Amino acid sequence: MLSPTLFPLFCALFLCLPVAVIFTVQRELTGVISPPEFGFRSLSVFSLYSRNVPDASSSPVVRIRQPIPKEDEPLLRLASRVNPNLPPGSTRKLAFMYLTTSPLPFAPLWEKFFNGSSKNLYNVYVHADPTREYDPPFSGVFLNRVIHSSKPSMRHTPTLTAAARRLVAHALLDDPLNYMFAVISPSCVPIRSFDFTYKTLVSSRKSFIEILKDEPWQFDRWTATGSHAMLPEVKLEEFRIGSQFWVLKRRHARVVARDRRIWVKFNKTCVREDSCYPEESYFSTLLNMRDPRGCVPATLTHVDWTVNDGGHPRMYEPEEVVPELILRLRKTRPRYGEDGINGSEWSAVERMDPFLFARKFSPEALEPLLGMAQTVLFNDSAGGV
Repeated sequence: MLSPTLFPLFCALFLCLPVAVIFTVQRELTGVISPPEFGFRSLSVFSLYSRNVPDASSSPVVRIRQPIPKEDEPLLRLASRVNPNLPPGSTRKLAFMYLTTSPLPFAPLWEKFFNGSSKNLYNVYVHADPTREYDPPFSGVFLNRVIHSSKPSMRHTPTLTAAARRLVAHALLDDPLNYMFAVISPSCVPIRSFDFTYKTLVSSRKSFIEILKDEPWQFDRWTATGSHAMLPEVKLEEFRIGSQFWVLKRRHARVVARDRRIWVKFNKTCVREDSCYPEESYFSTLLNMRDPRGCVPATLTHVDWTVNDGGHPRMYEPEEVVPELILRLRKTRPRYGEDGINGSEWSAVERMDPFLFARKFSPEALEPLLGMAQTVLFNDSAGGV
């Protein structure tokens, strides 16, 4: 018979035995958990939607990844919950987001642009029409970078805007270190080196998005989906126009993912196709309503609108693509919003932000562009600019 003093101790040990067994089994199970192989066709969430499971030996944490949704509603809902700030002391990354319905004609030039740069400084994402064949297929830095929620998109509809929102959502969920989010067109080329582009963007505290008011065709675009379709959420005096090619900070990228109220007004079938360009109004209007002081109201993608061919700007043909053209584009001053810098502490007169990209270039211009890649395009001292 146990003594009275030992009996309580024996009971306590007996009651703790099942707990010890469960802990041992759980430790063995967590020791064999490993994250799945990362493949971009099945994107995963690394930051908010993962659970760290340490084992008893304090080995590196294990991340359990969940796939990024394919449908817009859950995709944007998840993206709207990410941390708008980067982890302290982390390296800022650039997210290059290509929106295309065709093969990327300047892929070899972009390969040279990224060549030699650390992959810890950037990510590449492609939104491509899943109903089309891409010949040649995506390769190099674009291999397996097509987001799996890509859907068909076309002009004069909200689909181009929706595609850009998907790119933003994927980039937010894919990497918590993405700091700046740049939309790139298939006819767009870089006119500065990667190092220059990287330093310019990661040092900025503001987004770069063209925000223009009182444009001659503003009323027509505001009423493209119906005479009163934008009301009451977006009044005519709140409606803005700008380039569809912008660079947003992470905080503003999350604003895009979180928005439902303004998007509903733009996500409608147009009744007037000739003035239906929601991709050139939605983002400018949204950010002007949400945080105008956090934006530099200018695009860093140069485009020549002195020629307007059915809503398309000037297209540079191969015979025009000479070093003098690139140097001239670099020297051109961006167009800023008419109301100063949208009420920020800087005036437009004091700014001279550098163009980093330019469009539109004919696919046949690839050869002359490659020929001057190292001497002009990626030589930041060429021509003294």
